[in-house]
Amino acid sequence: MLRGLFGGAAAMALVLSAGLASAQDFSAERISEGIRHISADDFQGRYPGTDGERMTLAWLQAQYEDMGLQPGGPNGQWLQDVVLKRFTPVAGAASASWTGPDGTVHPMTVGTDITLRAATNDGKAAIENAGLVFVGYGINAPERNWNDYGDIDVRGKVVIVMSGEPNSAEVAERFNGVYPTAYNSGAYKADEAFARGAVGVISLATVPATDAGWLRGAQFANRQRTLTPGAADLEFSGAVNHDVGLAWATAAGLDMATLGTVESGNFTAVALDGVTLSVAQEETIDSLTTHNLLARIPGTERPDEIIIYSAHWDHVGVGADHVSPVSTTEDNIYNGAWDNASGTIGILEMARQIKAAPQPERTIVFAHMAAEEMGLLGSYGYAANPVYPLETTVADINIDMLPLSGPTRDVAIFGLGQNTLEDDLATLAAAEGRVITDDRQPEQGFYTRSDHFPFVRMGVPALMTWHGVDWDEGGVEAGQAAWDARFGADYHKPSDEWSADWDLRSAVENLTLLYRLGLQLANGDEWPTWKPTSEFGARRAASDAARQ
Repeated sequence: MLRGLFGGAAAMALVLSAGLASAQDFSAERISEGIRHISADDFQGRYPGTDGERMTLAWLQAQYEDMGLQPGGPNGQWLQDVVLKRFTPVAGAASASWTGPDGTVHPMTVGTDITLRAATNDGKAAIENAGLVFVGYGINAPERNWNDYGDIDVRGKVVIVMSGEPNSAEVAERFNGVYPTAYNSGAYKADEAFARGAVGVISLATVPATDAGWLRGAQFANRQRTLTPGAADLEFSGAVNHDVGLAWATAAGLDMATLGTVESGNFTAVALDGVTLSVAQEETIDSLTTHNLLARIPGTERPDEIIIYSAHWDHVGVGADHVSPVSTTEDNIYNGAWDNASGTIGILEMARQIKAAPQPERTIVFAHMAAEEMGLLGSYGYAANPVYPLETTVADINIDMLPLSGPTRDVAIFGLGQNTLEDDLATLAAAEGRVITDDRQPEQGFYTRSDHFPFVRMGVPALMTWHGVDWDEGGVEAGQAAWDARFGADYHKPSDEWSADWDLRSAVENLTLLYRLGLQLANGDEWPTWKPTSEFGARRAASDAARQ
């Protein structure tokens, strides 16, 4: 009853709000039918570079043409090319050795002592006697009063980093507690090292050479690797185990007690004086071209200011290698109905509803991103080569896996506490008696795992809603159990297929909120901002002049 009263108040407020006066009607039936269509077996799991991609993008383009939207890609096209470079080590090409202060050369066994990749640029690395610098976690976070690098110069050197981020009780308040920050990722550490002029990054595994996990990881380190567009152009990357790291530290005469302060917040990087590393590696390169599809509704007053709704169209194809023949004896098609035919159709339906509203003052772009399942590569490709300047992109609103349940009291989002978009959404949700929460799954690190994140790391405020579990009927106990069961049964499995029994009421609720949020942004002059503790505020602030 209380929620019904709030809903009535919200409806009246929206009728009175400029730019939001038009009605909208997200149809669960139409959403369901769209999901059924592009997750059918004929689409063969929508893997990039296959007929499944061609069929998906052709169908989406036809839908947008029927709606009367304009192409939103480069040069007035619907599609944006995303060229993915794939690297495979050349057998026998890798070698490594280190030299101590006494001039003794110590050969290293690649795959046992060290792993090596040259999966950037031309795929070739030839480093001779580069100095080594231990940089702890390799984090520089001014907003958290944390700088592992200090004033040390790492130009032309190899940095050694620990994985993860500080989590000791003494410094927990500087980070996000159980929720990892972006500083946790290897990509961040590589970016930071590259920006400071390092030629390579070595990750320190704090396990002995005989550790089963280390040996297993080293065994698989030579698998084909696809380069993330815009990634740090280091000469090489790799990893060593604790035994090698200890040998280097001992040779350099380091005080091991100093190294033990990496969790304290008082550590600063230390050079391994007199110890150098030489490595060589070569990789073959091939490429896969896939595509983002973009449609747009141009703004009437400020067309150069852009709101993006995004979702990835791809899934993981057929069989373990993604491109297997369809089996005649078992189900080996990964249909990806929930992940992410649902989000794809959610964006399509968002466009349908916004097209029916009065034309917005700012431009709205509907972006269907490629290769998310390969590592957000379509979205990273867009961020590296944006069709619309990121400095004047107001926000990205991302949809990945619509909720499949009855109505919920909670609206879960990734990255709670990051930017003011969540405050805008909270106001809209509160008018309906709903509340914003975190995603309740810190162990998943979801904030860095979907297509909003490449925008985020470039400073663009972004928001992604997730699955509420506080059901109107049954509460958290029923909602959490249902979510756990569905995720465990279907996520990235052939069983992720469309069902006529899906309950899309929560999906319609969330889409309606995101519709209101997008039009509020598109018909106003707000520039969402990062909160003071966010690691992304400095990147956005560097382009403040573009938004004056």
